[in-house]
Amino acid sequence: MPEHDQENPRRDFLRKTLTLIPVVTVASTGLGMTALAATETSPSPKPPGAPVTGDYQPTFFTKEEWAFVQAVVSRLIPADDLGPGALEAGAAEFIDKQMNTPYATGALWFMQGPFVADAPSEMGYQLQLVPQQLYRLGIAAVDAWCKDTHGDVFSAKDSATRDRILQQMESGALSLDDFPVKAFFSLMVQNTREGFFCDPVHGGNKGMIGWTQIGFPGARADFMDWVERNEQYPFPAVSIRGERA
Repeated sequence: MPEHDQENPRRDFLRKTLTLIPVVTVASTGLGMTALAATETSPSPKPPGAPVTGDYQPTFFTKEEWAFVQAVVSRLIPADDLGPGALEAGAAEFIDKQMNTPYATGALWFMQGPFVADAPSEMGYQLQLVPQQLYRLGIAAVDAWCKDTHGDVFSAKDSATRDRILQQMESGALSLDDFPVKAFFSLMVQNTREGFFCDPVHGGNKGMIGWTQIGFPGARADFMDWVERNEQYPFPAVSIRGERA
């Protein structure tokens, strides 16, 4: 993806994500941390988990929208030699589930004007569109542009073409009338990261794929002894529900 280290863009992407997405934000449910029932003795962590497959049926996205979301997350964090990517980790399922929450309808936000274009980030969210609307309108607009420009929808493109279109969205080179393309791209990146690194209870990070790849211990009761050791954490990640990677 653009602006990422071209030699190993995925590793660079995941490293940057650690400084951008506080795990407590994407994994918080109001539930307490699950205490460990026993002490592990495994000397080394398991390799990244295998993709978890299933017959998930989206509850918000239409069939065409669902294909778009899956195609996007598959390119934002793709599977490679480091392990499975966002698609395999269930990031698309995470996003679909988030669309049926107060977050996606803007119910938790102040959504009255005035809306100030290009306002600094400290002024908060400035769009009139809530996440549900950004996805629904954005997918329709991008797919229509793809049909007009390339003859078919985004999800029908090969990986290289998808990457070029996403780069155009990120840079603002792809213009869709008055639709905020860059904001839509940023939302998809944010939600894909959240779906890759959230606790599995939220529908993403299946098999704790994301946590395993970065060595995050998950919802363990105590791992502070390892913080200052400058060593790889030796035990597998644990989810809020007590699942082990």
